[in-house]
Amino acid sequence: EPVPATGFSIGVSRLMTALKNLGKLDTSDVIAPVVVLVMDKDTESLGRYQKMVADLRTAGIRSEMYLGGAGMKAQLKYADRRGSPVAIIQGGDERAKGEVQIKDLIEGARLSAEITDNAEWRAARPAQVTVAEGDLVAEVKKILAAQAADRAKGGA
Repeated sequence: EPVPATGFSIGVSRLMTALKNLGKLDTSDVIAPVVVLVMDKDTESLGRYQKMVADLRTAGIRSEMYLGGAGMKAQLKYADRRGSPVAIIQGGDERAKGEVQIKDLIEGARLSAEITDNAEWRAARPAQVTVAEGDLVAEVKKILAAQAADRAKGGA
């Protein structure tokens, strides 16, 4: 059945790309989101991961929960592709202790260039800290502040 209508839209994504290409949109100071990895897919775990994201967002920190079905290695690669500054990891062992692991992806990438041996890399666990779940937001803020200071000095 014919329906009379008029109008069009160029689309937000096309508009953003055009503005960026014309130099009218400065995205240099936009920080990619912190990625919360999904280690367990049971309802309780997913709720905890969603709460972590909500807590980070409430504190003004861009964040997202990984939504795919891949393992930890693929999730970390995803976070790297997104340019994420930090990844949050909580598996069953950490959850049982009320802890989370926070991986500084920017510092980890910098340090990985200095370590040549895989065994040394695993032992050192560069740029990864374990904190109480309640200290998640404060520790992420601390890491992001250090990264911002390093960028201001002309570092990574």
